[in-house]
Amino acid sequence: MSPKSKTVATWLAFLAGSLGAHRYYLRGWRDVWGWLHVPPTLLGAWGVARMLDYGQDDRLAWVLIPLLGLALAAGMLAAIVYGLTPDERWDARHRGGVPGHSGWLAVFGVIGALMVGATVLMATIAFS
Repeated sequence: MSPKSKTVATWLAFLAGSLGAHRYYLRGWRDVWGWLHVPPTLLGAWGVARMLDYGQDDRLAWVLIPLLGLALAAGMLAAIVYGLTPDERWDARHRGGVPGHSGWLAVFGVIGALMVGATVLMATIAFS
């Protein structure tokens, strides 16, 4: 197992967590849970496209768009959890006990994930 950076995992979850990028980084391409992130994201994106094409009267879009919001919120939650994991615990789990230092970049990723995640979650609840 190669050592994995907490900062990289946090930013992957923040930027592409709805597609499971953080899971592929930590566990590899064969991670089933990583691949389960993709369908809700794509269905939700399709719902947004349908809403843009057909307007707000499209009932299927109303069902699909919250899937995208929940997928984005799940990615933000993963970024928050990764970024707030203590370095010692992260090192034991993902670095094989080799000490590492995450620094302020992980903290900035958590701040961004909190802002985006709260906004997306409130919008998803309101839209639902």
